[in-house]
Amino acid sequence: MQAWRVHENGEPGEVMRLDEVERPTPAEGQLLLKVRAANINFPDALLCRGQYQVRPPLPFTPGVEVCGETEDGRRVIANPALPHGGFAEYVVVDAATVLPAPESLDDAEAAALHIGYQTGWFGLHRRARIQAGETLLVHAAAGGVGSAAVQLGKAAGATVIGVAGGPEKARIARELGCDLVIDRRTEDIVAKVKEATGGRGADVVYDPVGGDAYAKSVKCVAFEGRIVVVGFASGAIPSPGLNHALVKNYSIVGLHWGLYNTMDPAAVLACHEELTKLAAEGAIKPLISERVAMKDAADAVQRVADGTTTGRVVVVPEGVAR
Repeated sequence: MQAWRVHENGEPGEVMRLDEVERPTPAEGQLLLKVRAANINFPDALLCRGQYQVRPPLPFTPGVEVCGETEDGRRVIANPALPHGGFAEYVVVDAATVLPAPESLDDAEAAALHIGYQTGWFGLHRRARIQAGETLLVHAAAGGVGSAAVQLGKAAGATVIGVAGGPEKARIARELGCDLVIDRRTEDIVAKVKEATGGRGADVVYDPVGGDAYAKSVKCVAFEGRIVVVGFASGAIPSPGLNHALVKNYSIVGLHWGLYNTMDPAAVLACHEELTKLAAEGAIKPLISERVAMKDAADAVQRVADGTTTGRVVVVPEGVAR
């Protein structure tokens, strides 16, 4: 079978190589899946660079979430066990982590429902305890992680302010349902948030970017607000001033969704059931901007790494790409 593999760390477009390899054999407690769609996540780029918190041995196949088909024909979503990731024709997965693919979503949408939406749900509901009527500020609102948070925030009854870079991404953020969109390239984020909230600021900030986005967030977070630290797509990890958090009375909360798989797997299943329900109701639907063929996966991962994509880019079998 074909699988993309990384033989040395570096930029995805340079180090990913399409190899012919043996089809994997599932061990006890594992299932073999035929990959129907593999969603590209920013961590895939970090894995290629050797900058992710997990560093699989070389060579390895990236791709941390898939929609696949079991040998008995069930359509499921799963997180492949590295070093044998999802950018391959077949993967093995731990049976205990497999979840049913929502019937209301196609393969690419189902593949994109898992990590980003689980992260958004846990971040907003478990960590920030968002309430209906509160104001949610989402950075990178047109991206894969941000777009999920926008939809989940609206489903929770929040007023959503989205931050995006450039007119095209701003347009997409509006179409996702943002009540207000701020173009960070031409507008003052802090001033716009304060203007929109009557000077109060955002009750919840969802930040997958770090760097300057975090610096702006602490200047416009509300009294008793919560800043959810999800990731550092900017490449810059902030050094928060805890004296500032004390004086302004806001909380900084971290979210590592993967820990729930080991610390509270029942919560992951409950979250999936809630996401499946929201998808069936039409309240959430992953924004799939591209479905790319297997041969184009390395280029697609590089574009996600460069921040030039919107929504989700998903690797699909040759005849499904468009």
